[in-house]
Amino acid sequence: MPDGLQRLWRTFFDIDQILDILPEMLMVGVPNTLLLAFVAVVIGTIIGLVVAMMLISRNAALRMPARTFVDVFRGLPVILTIYLIGQGLPIAGIRIFGQSSYAYAAFALGLIEGAYISEIFRSGIQSVERGQMEASRSLGMSYFETMRWVIVPQGIRRVLPALTGQFIHIIKGSSLVYLLGLLPDQREIFSIASDASHISGTLSPMVAAGIVYLCLTIPLTYAVNAFDRRLRDGARRPIEPASLQPQQA
Repeated sequence: MPDGLQRLWRTFFDIDQILDILPEMLMVGVPNTLLLAFVAVVIGTIIGLVVAMMLISRNAALRMPARTFVDVFRGLPVILTIYLIGQGLPIAGIRIFGQSSYAYAAFALGLIEGAYISEIFRSGIQSVERGQMEASRSLGMSYFETMRWVIVPQGIRRVLPALTGQFIHIIKGSSLVYLLGLLPDQREIFSIASDASHISGTLSPMVAAGIVYLCLTIPLTYAVNAFDRRLRDGARRPIEPASLQPQQA
């Protein structure tokens, strides 16, 4: 093999290095990555639902702060947001999570996800036909009862695939929390690969990280697509009137 190809192979595809780093990635990196993504999505979902309700409010005093929140956290680079929250808050003396870099990382990712999820919720809620509100009000339900029991549940159901897709997005975004200097047992996939690459002087650990990320995201992507198709098929399937059902003898 020519020297150039050998260097290329050793840099990116050193099998020994890849096999050496995979156990730690699978045992430490994958659980931490999934836990970080899950916590961030839970935080983002709670924030997103509250902000979405503020965005569709008739009260400008509620809409403006919500719109500012969405514009800021969607407009800033993810890496900058993580750094400002994860490093900036403790430096400023705001130690709401003590010394836990892991908690600050989850909180930062949760705020970012909250901005995106709020727009997903807003679009889902506003996609519900206006007649649903009018019919519910005609039955004596208040505005808040209608939103709680009729409009919001339907809107959330319509955007479930998009919400699930955000989990895939945050798995990839979690790679940026290495900036906060996680403890050895808190490191996610990218942090482990980055440390190993600095020690070995090659990028083979990074390739191993890419393989692990693909093993996580590709099946989830296909699962989200299948979930989306199932919901769409269910929504298009007509409901057969009971009178047309065959009668049992």
